[in-house]
Amino acid sequence: MNRILIAEDEPRIAAFIEKGLRSNGFTTSVATDAQETLAMVLSHEFDLLIMDLGLPGKDGLQILEELRGQGEQIPIIILTARDDIHDKVAGLEGGADDYMTKPFQFAELLARVRLRLRNNYLPKAQEETVLTTGEVTLDLLTRQVHVKGQLVELSAREFTLAETLLRHRGQVMSRERLLSHVWGYDYDPGSNIVDVYIGYLRKKLGSDLIETVRGMGYRLRT
Repeated sequence: MNRILIAEDEPRIAAFIEKGLRSNGFTTSVATDAQETLAMVLSHEFDLLIMDLGLPGKDGLQILEELRGQGEQIPIIILTARDDIHDKVAGLEGGADDYMTKPFQFAELLARVRLRLRNNYLPKAQEETVLTTGEVTLDLLTRQVHVKGQLVELSAREFTLAETLLRHRGQVMSRERLLSHVWGYDYDPGSNIVDVYIGYLRKKLGSDLIETVRGMGYRLRT
């Protein structure tokens, strides 16, 4: 399932895009300012970025320049009210893969999203397929988990949570970010479902593997 980041500070527009993409089978998250957008893109969790140029904190063209300057190759679709040809040229020459102006038809945006994902598809052979930390190994192809060489059974949700933590070894992952990535906000953000599943993983993978960072979230020990 493709994961799409929507960088948009207007709640109504972000909700409209998110609802449409989710109804077409995509997993989505929303960033509302420049700093959050940069951090989330550089986490390498997402397959495509839809970005407004007028984000708080930093102009979208600067964000684009920074991402491409760091070698980030994620497909980027600019979705903005700026319809001046100079902005469009600057966006495309700066590394954007597509440029759409508001107001827009969702059907057109969806078609462009699918096109960019298809053009930038990477074969599985090029992806990391085995994640390891300490005595825990996750095989993403067989969906098997081994602890100290012994096979451990995880539910689909437990496996996805473990995969997310292993992909971000040493990083603090907030409950909200884990909820968005693993559950897709199908649950109330105020729910304790993340804490419950962290408890499940500790029992199965090791009580010392996942550290609680008070007031911030969880971190996988390296």
